[in-house]
Parts: sequence; structure tokens; C-alpha cells
Amino acid sequence: MKFKKIAKGILSCLMAGALLTGCGGSSGDDKPAADKPAETKIGMLSHLNATETTLGEMYNTLADHAGVKNARYNMKFYDSLRAMQMGIEAGEVAEVSLYKCVAKYIVANNDKFKITKDDAFGKLRDSFCFAVRNDSIQLKADLDRIIDEMEKDGTLDKLVSKYITAVDKGQAPPAVEIPKTDGAESIKIGVTGDLPPLDMVLADNSPAGFNTALLAEIAKRLGKNVEIIQIDSSARATALASKQIDVIFWAVVPAGDHLPADLDKPDGLEFSAPYFEDSIAHIRLKAQS
Repeated sequence: MKFKKIAKGILSCLMAGALLTGCGGSSGDDKPAADKPAETKIGMLSHLNATETTLGEMYNTLADHAGVKNARYNMKFYDSLRAMQMGIEAGEVAEVSLYKCVAKYIVANNDKFKITKDDAFGKLRDSFCFAVRNDSIQLKADLDRIIDEMEKDGTLDKLVSKYITAVDKGQAPPAVEIPKTDGAESIKIGVTGDLPPLDMVLADNSPAGFNTALLAEIAKRLGKNVEIIQIDSSARATALASKQIDVIFWAVVPAGDHLPADLDKPDGLEFSAPYFEDSIAHIRLKAQS
């Protein structure tokens, strides 16, 4: 199995949750500070088809629908999980938007952070899937078929339990051995390592986590080889369009009444059937003593 690195890519479309912050100070016209909405800056992984301003407007609309009137949200994009963590530690953002299983994993492995208690947007759920070029008709059909098979025969549930639900959040899951079939066609799949324990790359550059275990099962059922290519944050569409990779791992389809289904779907891509979904959670630094 080859393991390469492509600079600048991201597969993730992460939706923001919310933390209600207190208001401080007073205005020049002596109105109570509580009359003015507090602003919270939220870090999130970069989107391709939506700007920071657009997402901020969307989530302020969501806040209004959720009955949250005393807080406004601004977004700041980062190209990697590491960059987001550095950003929150540097005070660039108040909190970081992740998925619930990712937030739990990060907090278990870094005692600087805590998960926020606010759940104003906690019911938002994103669906994880594969993205392929829109001319990869047979590949998409194969992925859809295998995802359906794995859902029906219980394999998906078993992998979720083993690599997400039951995983020791304080320990990195073991590397997954991806089967190799001599002479078989290879599929190049991109991973980032930015969503542990879903999408992981261990310290020795070995792919690990739920997505890799899912990938190994798909390779076995397809009778094809898989070449994993590590990509960074914002060149996912470029890598796919240029055929450096054939599949983008864990592209995300938003699942929410007030968010468009194609929020982060670049032209020329098609999404497979979803294979996992999770709700939004935020982390922030613990209060300093």
C-alpha cells in the first residue's frame, strides 16, 4: 500500500454549533448590555463553496429559529485540525466546531480543552459519504451498493461500535491492514487525518480509524486495491478533478432544515449514499486558574 502526501486538501464540511456567551460593558446611549447580542467567533474547517460570512449568516438564522436572540456568530476557516487547535490557543477564536465523536476524542487526549455545554444547535447532524467525479458512474454505483450491503448485513454498525462508540478515547486506535489483491485495479482515496477517530493518520503515517476500517472492507468486497493518499486541507476538489485521487473520504452532506443540501458540493462532484452521521459539538479552552 502506497501512502503519499498532497498539499492543501480537505474533505470535511463541518457545521457549527453554538456557545452562548455573556454580555459585558454598556453602550453610549446607556442601554443595558444585555440588549446587545454578544459575538462569538467560531473556528471550523474550510469550506469550498461557502464563505465565512455566508456561514455566519446561516448560523445566525439558525440561532433565530432556535430562539437564541442574545448571541451572534462569526466564522473563521482553518485548513487543518492542528491549525484550529493553535488558533483557539492563540485566542483567534473562542471555540472550535467539530463532530461529537471528534470532540470527545480531542478532549480525552488534551486536557486543555473542554466540550461546551450549550446545545442550541446540537440537533444538527451531518452525513458522511464519499465524493467522486461525476463521470465516475460505475465507481459511485459500486460504493452505493456496498454501503447498502454493509448497512443491511450489520457490518456498518459493527465498525461504528468498534472504531467510534467503543474506542478508548484516550488511545489511538490500531492501524488497519488494507487487503491487497495481486493484479487488481487500484482506487486512489484521499484522507486528511483531521477527524479522529473517524479519519486518522498515526504518528508513523499509518492510516487508522473508522474510515480506514470501512475502506478495508470496501476494498475486500470490491476485489480492488486501495491506495491511500494523504491530503491537507483545501485542495480536495483540485486533487479529485486532476485525478490525483479517485475518491474523497468523508465528504459531508448537511442535514438541516435551514441549510442547503449542496452547501459544500463543488461542481463536477457526486456524493455516494451516506455511511455515518454525527451531531455537532464545540470545544473551547478550559478556564485558567
